[in-house]
Amino acid sequence: MDLKDSMDLFDRADVVNSLLARYGVKFGIYKNNTFHEQLFPFDAIPRILSAQEFAYLEQGLKQRVEALNLFLWDIYNKKHILRDKVIPEEFIYASSGYLAQCEGIVPPGAVYSHISGIDLVQGKDNEWYVLEDNLRVPSGASYPMIARELCRRSSPRTFQAVSVADNRDYALLLKRTLEHVNTGGLTVVYTPGRYNAAYFEHSYLAEKMRVPLVTGSDLEVENDRLYFKDYSGKKEQVGAVYRRISDDFLDPMNFDPQSLIGVPHIFDVYRKGNVALVNAPGNGVADDKGIYYFVPKMIEYYLEQEPILHNAPTYLPYYEADMKYVLEHFDSLVLKDVAEAGGYGVVFGSSMTAGQKDDFIRLLKSEPRRFIAQEVIDFCDLPIQENGEKVDRKADLRAFVLSGEEPVVWKSGLTRFSRNPDSFIVNSSQGGGFKDTWVLNQ
Repeated sequence: MDLKDSMDLFDRADVVNSLLARYGVKFGIYKNNTFHEQLFPFDAIPRILSAQEFAYLEQGLKQRVEALNLFLWDIYNKKHILRDKVIPEEFIYASSGYLAQCEGIVPPGAVYSHISGIDLVQGKDNEWYVLEDNLRVPSGASYPMIARELCRRSSPRTFQAVSVADNRDYALLLKRTLEHVNTGGLTVVYTPGRYNAAYFEHSYLAEKMRVPLVTGSDLEVENDRLYFKDYSGKKEQVGAVYRRISDDFLDPMNFDPQSLIGVPHIFDVYRKGNVALVNAPGNGVADDKGIYYFVPKMIEYYLEQEPILHNAPTYLPYYEADMKYVLEHFDSLVLKDVAEAGGYGVVFGSSMTAGQKDDFIRLLKSEPRRFIAQEVIDFCDLPIQENGEKVDRKADLRAFVLSGEEPVVWKSGLTRFSRNPDSFIVNSSQGGGFKDTWVLNQ
């Protein structure tokens, strides 16, 4: 659908980007022990999803996240999926995201992934493919939220002319999700501080939910309860923590003892059921790229359903037949390190020199569990504005599923695009930009 004739928003992209800069909408990157903040470029041409297309995605996303939550409960408790040999044990216990400390723990409400960020692309065959499941601390919802807010201010006529689902409800949906598992007390957003890559999002979501934004020094454990201590010294019990900090640094008494940003014994409070940690510690075992291969099998195993959304065609060099295929088709595949994120650890066989290829294959054969290989999906380009002209660039979609009393798929999402015409990598850390995602009401 071409909506340009009914909108003046495109002519105001520079205004919106100036406002985003003014409000400090940035992300940070640590590189070579240096922290660097940069703007996240916004493109005013939205990705448009019809009501019917969104309904299809919604059904598939709910199914996928339900299966992943059941998998997390199972893997830290009964382990049926291992005993039935659906997934090799090595893929669980060798995963950097598996935490032995979480064995036997069931979070409040039995929800593990309260906020799931599922990355999808639409192939040129019009099929949608899931590229990644982000179940630890998925970021990005704040960017389309504030971009839409500023676009409404800059061009109110646009949203009078087009019936688009309102995305301002994300903070309310998030707060309801947190309150559903709250064990009694305050809800807080726990950030490692302004030098975190997504600090803008932490502060923005805390403001929109009207809950305290706290650091580790604001929280303390006493008598198996967690408390927030304000600037005056007053203490108030905390019942739910939306933690924007990785597992390793969460609690120096249970994880990395050198963590200076964690809260001593917060994990012990969680273990006793006296606070909800959102998302649950240990979720990394489910968004390991090696485990991604098995998600369709999880859906069949736990739900007895056929997957609605499909993975990109993926091969595990761990299996002899898959290794053989990867070696025979190396030049046409993309290879990914299962423990990396943010677009790092991704290499295309076609871009390697003969020497690089030989070195990589030796590494692959010595550490087959470390990598997956995928067919390169020629996914859809979306139009963006560049130097006053409209050009096409590769783009993905991060959809957000919030799991509280029931799973809800936010009627929006973060569409990221590559600013490099020759690149399939869209991550902000790799220089990508973003645009709003419009879900039409009809």
